Order: sequence, then structure tokens, then C-alpha cells
Amino acid sequence: MSEKRIPIANPSFLGNERKYVLDALESGWISSIGPYIDRFEHDFAAYHGVKHAIATHNGTIALHLALSAAGIGKGDEVIVPDLTFIATSNAVRYCNAHPLLADVDADDWNMGPEQIRQAIKPSTKAIIPVHLYGNPAKMNEIMQIAREHNLLVIEDCAEAIGAMVEGRKVGTFGHISCFSFFGNKIMTTGEGGMCITNDDELAEKMRILRDHGMNRKKKYWYDHLGFNYRMTNMQAAVGVAQLEQLDSLLASRDAIQQRYKEKLSSCKQIVFQQTHQNRSVNWLVTVRLKGLDFESRDAVMNELNRNNIDSRPVFYPIHFMPMYQDPAYCSGENKNSIAIAREGITLPTWVGLDNAKIDHVAACLINALEKITL
Repeated sequence: MSEKRIPIANPSFLGNERKYVLDALESGWISSIGPYIDRFEHDFAAYHGVKHAIATHNGTIALHLALSAAGIGKGDEVIVPDLTFIATSNAVRYCNAHPLLADVDADDWNMGPEQIRQAIKPSTKAIIPVHLYGNPAKMNEIMQIAREHNLLVIEDCAEAIGAMVEGRKVGTFGHISCFSFFGNKIMTTGEGGMCITNDDELAEKMRILRDHGMNRKKKYWYDHLGFNYRMTNMQAAVGVAQLEQLDSLLASRDAIQQRYKEKLSSCKQIVFQQTHQNRSVNWLVTVRLKGLDFESRDAVMNELNRNNIDSRPVFYPIHFMPMYQDPAYCSGENKNSIAIAREGITLPTWVGLDNAKIDHVAACLINALEKITL
């Protein structure tokens, strides 16, 4: 047993974070105006090769801001994967719109073209594909469906910064794309989010709504019912430093995932996501323990806990939640979403996790699985 607990995630501050934050503090620009906000937005847009980046206070806000700027509202329906963090669906309801919870593919765990086509209704206005756990969705096919049906696409890239589909970064396919910089994400600002787009009009709407709906040329004049969704200069200072290190952060996480795959390969009951030859990124190493039910999956996690190893379940299907059990949200059985949730667990993943700890986690997982399934 490991003497010290191995957490599920741990932020990494190995660059200029402290330097930039202290600079922001000393400048007096600590709230929602300051040079680091401008720099972070500029650098983030440049990294993705897009025209606009709009920083927000967190990733959920980014989704709500994107939907609001796009005019999604009462009577509109938005297709969302059933297997995702609940913020993706909640943001739709914040707009008084209706989420349609679609199933995911069994191999890559993402909502695919077939599920989207089956979910489209006359009142469908948008699609929110999610790149679950850093694995890219089939964006070329999804965008083709959107063009055929004149649908808005908002990419949820909260877990997938740096991932690519056929050499093109996720976040550059949709009309608007949203990112999260929560403390356990690949890069973090503590709390934080970002919307990116090439659409000038949508970008301007998001900037206005982010700042209470205030007229951009007439101070304290409000043309719209807006929100206070702004990022602080101190958050942005951390973001600038994190973005400078992104390539090395991704490489470190790749190495962690590869080590897990090597050490878990002897157990055929443990299955990873399929990537379709795309450049997936490793947000959190997540696997399916084939054949388990929810109770036995939890028993495996309890065994890991007894060995001082943190783990957590894959997201439960959204239609399991009390506020989403109305069949109007989910008309299908969504068998794949349920199966992945039932069998899935996430393992410790963070920059600085050394091979000895990875090997220990892998060995404990295999032992726990053998113990529970005997």
C-alpha cells in the first residue's frame, strides 16, 4: 500500500504563473480589466488559428454565453450527448431551451453522426458535440449534418484542448467552441473558461453579454440583459503562463496514458476509448471494466481507496438525474451511455505523476478487479 495518497488530479505550475500573478497584483489590475486578459485572449485565439477568443469566469458560463449570443431560447431544441458532464445540458436549460439527450458510440464514447441524425426534430436549432475525456468527436461528419439542416454547432472542448481531427484542432469546427480551465483540466486558471469563434457578429455579442449587456461605446448604457461573466486579470495571468507550457503539458499526459496502457494491457477486461486515428489528448485516464455493474464498479473503486488511491466514476448519463427523467429529454434507451457509465472509472492523471505511482495504481486496479470478479 502506498503511504501517501495518490490524488485523482493535481494542478501543475512549472512556468511563469507566479511571476505573472505577482505582476498583476503589483499593477493593481486584479479584476476584469487588465493586460493579461487581452494577452490571454490573443494568445489563445492564435493557438487555435481563429479570429476571436472571449475569456469567461468558467467553462459552464462559456457554454451559456455561447448559446445566449447565438439566440438559443424558448421553444428551441439542442442535441446534447447523454454521457457528459451535466453543465453541457444545464447550459441549454439556462436559456429556457430544451436539451435532447442522444446516445454515444460504444467505441469512442462520443455522440456520433448516427445518433445526431436520429435526434433531429423540426424544432432542433443546435448541436453540442463533446470531446469526452479528450477524445475528439467525428467533427467533419457532424458539421456536414449541421449544414444539411441549418443547425448551429457549439463544440464543448472543456476536456480536449490540443486534440485534433485530421490535423485540425478541435474548437475550430463549430460556429462557437467552449473551453474550461477548472483546476483539474489540462491547463488551468483555477476557475475559467473561453469561447472562440471566427464569426465577428457572434464574438461582439458575446463580449457585450459577458459585460452586463453594456454598450461597447457608451459607458453604463445597457442595450441587452447581460451577465457578469468576465475573467479576472489574475486568472488570465495564470492562463498565459499555462498556455506557454501547453505542448509540454500535453506530452507529459501522453506519457502517463501510455504507461497506464502498457501496465494494464495484460488485463483484457480493461478497455480504453478508441481514437479513430485522431490526435486525442489525455485529460484523465479513463477505462471501462467490461462486464461490471454499478455496484461492482463501486466495489473496485473502494478497493483502490483502501490502497490510498483516488478514483472516480465516469459521468452518469444525464437522463438518470431527477430533473432530466422526463421522457421528453431522452426518448431512447441510450444503452451505450449507460454501459460506459456502469463500467467506467477514471484513474489518477496529473503532470508529475511518476512511473512508480502509475505502476502501483495499475497493479492495484488489476488486483481489485480480480478480487471483485472472483
